[in-house]
Amino acid sequence: MAKKQSSSTTSSLAGKILSGGKKATQADAKKLAASVLSQDEKKGK
Repeated sequence: MAKKQSSSTTSSLAGKILSGGKKATQADAKKLAASVLSQDEKKGK
């Protein structure tokens, strides 16, 4: 079974936010949360 992986765009966004190079917007937070949830193989609540 193939592992799910974030796109390079999403990974770059996360890196910029974590390094302080970009302030996260609400849209950024939703995009990152959606990425994490889509990779959740156990489908947590």
